[in-house]
Amino acid sequence: MLTTIKGIYDNGKIVLDEMPPTKNKSKVVVTFLEEVQPFPVAKRRLGSLKGKISIPDNFNDPLDDLNDYMY
Repeated sequence: MLTTIKGIYDNGKIVLDEMPPTKNKSKVVVTFLEEVQPFPVAKRRLGSLKGKISIPDNFNDPLDDLNDYMY
């Protein structure tokens, strides 16, 4: 049986994203794809986008292009 499970190597340990489908002793092959970079923390303050983003008044109106699919 061949099964692929994602995981992360961190400080000498491999942490799998899910449990393997077997509980028996099994051979494994580990392939290192790339280093995982931590996500940068956005430095935004609450309200910093105020006035820069707007939603049109007709945002929730039905789309005329989809009339053929209604009813």
